[in-house]
Amino acid sequence: MDNLQQTITKGKSPAGRSLLVFFGLVFILAIPFWVIGGLIGRQLLPGLPIDALMAVCPVLAALILSYYESGSVGAKILLKRAIDYKRIRSNLWYVPILLLMPFVMVLSFGVMRLAGTPVPIPQISIVQTLILCILFFVGALGEELGWSGYAIDPLQRQLGGLQASIVLGAIWAIYHFVALVHAHRSISWIAWWSLGTVALRVIMVWLYNKTGKSVFAMVLFHMTINVTWQQFPINGSYYDPRVTGVILVLVAMTVIVIWRPRTLT
Repeated sequence: MDNLQQTITKGKSPAGRSLLVFFGLVFILAIPFWVIGGLIGRQLLPGLPIDALMAVCPVLAALILSYYESGSVGAKILLKRAIDYKRIRSNLWYVPILLLMPFVMVLSFGVMRLAGTPVPIPQISIVQTLILCILFFVGALGEELGWSGYAIDPLQRQLGGLQASIVLGAIWAIYHFVALVHAHRSISWIAWWSLGTVALRVIMVWLYNKTGKSVFAMVLFHMTINVTWQQFPINGSYYDPRVTGVILVLVAMTVIVIWRPRTLT
């Protein structure tokens, strides 16, 4: 906790990155999207308010600060991490990257059916899935170049893998609160979703560290989160964050038990 307080108070990471400024800038850049979302009230996809376009804010904040800290070289280095797939030393890591979230959603579907929830059988179109993958890949780029490409490494140096992932996961969740309100989510729904979101970030930091700190890996995983949610019956309308959140917490706890909390490797 002392390390966390020092990080926030000083605002600087060991590498000179201003995390406090980064997070503040991300939220400031998101304000116009929140205002427009509240005024227009339209959705890009079912359950996805127009506020979702704020996915560009983390990468914009990271680019601004990278340029300020290291000039155009720093900004180029950050952007190149979008295609750092060569950091993934073993192709086996593509299994959890691409299939963990589909597995979690199938398990959620099964649990809900066993509990008596009348969840309809999902109708999945290959063409629609490919389109969603493209759209959500672009959105994930906007977020993960900021969260993973800029923020997580200095956070881990200060706090260690587990604590850094929890802190970043909490900020990530809070960042979406306004958009979730605009999507007419209840306080209970948001609370359970936030629990799952923090657990997701623990899983993501574990994958990040195990794949040679590949931002590309995080973009792919982030994409699967959103694609599987939209494919959940019907366009995600039956998605229950209570069920999925608990499953994700169990997965995150498994990671913590098997791998060292300090490094998540």
